[in-house]
Amino acid sequence: MYNSARETMDLLSFAFSIGFCHFFCFIEFSAAIDAITQNQSITKATSLVSKHGSFELGFFTPNESSKDLFLGIWHKTKIPLRTVVWVANQHNPIKNSSGVLKINDTGNAILLGQNNSVVWSTNSSLKQVQNPVLQLLDSGNLVLKDGNNYLWQSFEDQMKSVVISDSTDQCGDSGYCGPNGMCDISKSPVCSCPKGFKPKSAATLKTFDYREGCVRNEELECGKTDYGFTEYGGVKLPDGKNSWADQKMSPKECEEKCLKNCSCMAYASSDANGGVGCTIWLSDLVGIRDGGQNLFVKMPSSEIDEKHGNKVKIVAITIASSVFIIIGNIENNGNEEAQNEDLDLPLFNLPTITTATDNFSFNNKLGQGGFGAVYRGTLEDGQEIAVKRLSQSSGQGANEFKNEVILIAKLQHRNLVRLLGCCIHGEERLLIYEYMANKNETRGKVLDWPKRFNIVLGIVRGLIYLHQDSRLRIIHRDLKASNVLLDGEMIPKISDFGMARTFGGDQTEGLTNRVVGTFGYMAPEYAIDGQFSVKSDVFSFGILMLEIVSGKRNRGFYNPSDDDMNLIGYAWELWKEGRPLGLLDECLTGDTCTLSEAQRCIHVGLLCVQQLPEDRPSISYVLLMLGDDRTLPQPKEPSFFLGKKSSSEAETSSSTRQGTSSTNDYTISLLYAR
Repeated sequence: MYNSARETMDLLSFAFSIGFCHFFCFIEFSAAIDAITQNQSITKATSLVSKHGSFELGFFTPNESSKDLFLGIWHKTKIPLRTVVWVANQHNPIKNSSGVLKINDTGNAILLGQNNSVVWSTNSSLKQVQNPVLQLLDSGNLVLKDGNNYLWQSFEDQMKSVVISDSTDQCGDSGYCGPNGMCDISKSPVCSCPKGFKPKSAATLKTFDYREGCVRNEELECGKTDYGFTEYGGVKLPDGKNSWADQKMSPKECEEKCLKNCSCMAYASSDANGGVGCTIWLSDLVGIRDGGQNLFVKMPSSEIDEKHGNKVKIVAITIASSVFIIIGNIENNGNEEAQNEDLDLPLFNLPTITTATDNFSFNNKLGQGGFGAVYRGTLEDGQEIAVKRLSQSSGQGANEFKNEVILIAKLQHRNLVRLLGCCIHGEERLLIYEYMANKNETRGKVLDWPKRFNIVLGIVRGLIYLHQDSRLRIIHRDLKASNVLLDGEMIPKISDFGMARTFGGDQTEGLTNRVVGTFGYMAPEYAIDGQFSVKSDVFSFGILMLEIVSGKRNRGFYNPSDDDMNLIGYAWELWKEGRPLGLLDECLTGDTCTLSEAQRCIHVGLLCVQQLPEDRPSISYVLLMLGDDRTLPQPKEPSFFLGKKSSSEAETSSSTRQGTSSTNDYTISLLYAR
C-alpha cells in the first residue's frame, strides 16, 4: 500500500513538472460513487462523482507546495483543466494530511480535521431524520437529503460558494469574476485580472473566489494627461449597466470622448466589425469574457507596454478638454447632490450606520443576497434597524438603488416592507429598514396551515396594491421566497424593489434587453424574450404559492423518478393523475390543515403558472378565487421553464445564487427543509 501511494505521488509530481496540472493537486483517486450514507465517509483516497461524471467532490490542496487541505467540488468534464467551483472550508483549511467527510448521528454532514475536530458542517436543525444521504448531483449541487426531502444544499451555501449556477459555463454568469475580472472558460483558473489590474482581496489567490473582482494597479485621476488605451482583442464586451452609447460616433471620436471623460473606464465600437457607433463604460467593467470583439481600456502610460503586443494610443488632452473635465466635475457633483435631494426621505450619515452595525461585523450579519449583505444594527436611541449594504460587484447600480429608495419611500401598505432612510457616501449605498424582531418561540417550528394560508393572502394583497391600488402600477420582477419577510406577527411583507418597474395609465407590460430576476421564479416570456407584465409577477406568485403549500423549492426540488423534473412539473403530474394533494407538505397533518383550502391553493397556483400570460388570472382575481368556493377553470399545461440566460446581458439577482437575503431573521424560506 505504501509503495502504491508513493508511486501515485511520484506520478502527480511528474504531472506538475510538465505543466499538466498547475492549479491544485489531487492526491489519490478511487472508484466513482455519487453518494454516501451514515455508515460511509470520504477521505483523501476517495471522492464523490456525480451520476453522469460532470462534477467531483473530494480533498485537494491549492498548489503543489501548500499543506492546507480543502474539501471542494470541481468540474470533472467539459473543461480542459479542472476548476474548483465550491469549497466547504475555504476559510478554515485542515493543516495536516487527514480529513474525513461523514454524516453524524444528528443527520448533518461534518468535516473532521486533526484530532477529530469539526472543521465544517451543514449545521441544519433536523428532526427525526431516518436515512440521511449526502449526494453530488450533475448540476454540481451537493445535497443532504432524507428520502425526497432536501435538508441542506451547497447551492444555498452562499458564504462558501464560488459558483452558484446550474451551468458548467461559469462565464455565463456576468458577475462570476467580479468587477474588472476576465473570464476564460478554457483556462484554469477561469478568472484572472487583466494587465494593469490586481485582485481586490489578497485572499483571492488562496480561496479561488474572484467575486470581489480586480482593482487597478494605479487609479485613474482626473486632470492627468498621460493616459492611453490597452486593447483587449476578442472579448465579450462588459454588460451595459452604467454605459453610454452614440450610434453615429466614429471610433476616433469615441476614443476622444473617453479620454475627456474622467469617469470613462473603457470604450468599444458598437459595431462588432469596427464600424460607426460608440459605447463607453463609466464604471467597473463587469462580465468580460473570452470571445467577441475589441475592447479599449483606459490606462496610465506606465501600465501600457508595447513589448507585450498591446496596442498603444496616447492622446494629449488639450486645454479645451481640461475645461470639459472641470465642467463635467461640477455637473457630476451637482447631480449627486440633486440625487440625494430627490430621495425625499431621511438620510443617515455613514458613521452613524457603521457604529450601529459595529462596523458591519460578521456577528451582525443577517443574510447575503445578490445585491449585497444585510446587517442588524442599533441606533443611539435604541431603535433596532436592518441595513442593506449594496455590494459594488452586485450589479445594482446607482439607478437601481435610487429606484428602490424612491419606490419604497412612497409605498404604504401593511404587506410591503417599510423603509426608514438611506445613506449615500462615496461608493457606499445603504438602505435602512425597520428591523422586524421575531418571536423566538416560533423559530425552528414548522408553520401550520392557517399561518401559511394567511401568508399567501398577505402576499396577494401586497401585489394587488402594487398592480392596481398604488398611484403608479408597479411590477416587482423579482418576487421570490427570500423577498417576502415575516414580522413578529407573521405578517408577510414584500421587499427588494431594486428591479421593480413603474407604469402609468393603462400600461401593463414592457420589454427589456436586460433580464433581471431569479431563474426558477421567472415567467418564460420574460426570461426568454424580456417581456414583463403584471402577469409575469402572477407567474412568480404561482411558483411561490406552490412552494408554500409543498414546503419545497422549485429549483431545489428532488423527484426520485425524474431528476430533471422541477416542482411545477411534479405538481402538474399529480394534477393529471387526480391527486393534487400529493403535493402537500407531509408536515401539514391533523385538524389544523383545511384540505379544501390547500387543494384550492394548488389549483390556483397551477392557473398562475400557465405557459401563456393571457391564460393567467389577474392578481385581484386570484384573491377572489382563494376567498370563496366558486368553480375554477381547469389549468392548461404550465411552463416547466427553469431557464438559462437569453442574452449576454441577462443576469440574476440575489438568488441565482439561491441565498436568503433578508432584512429579518425570519422569511418564508424557513418553510423549506434544510
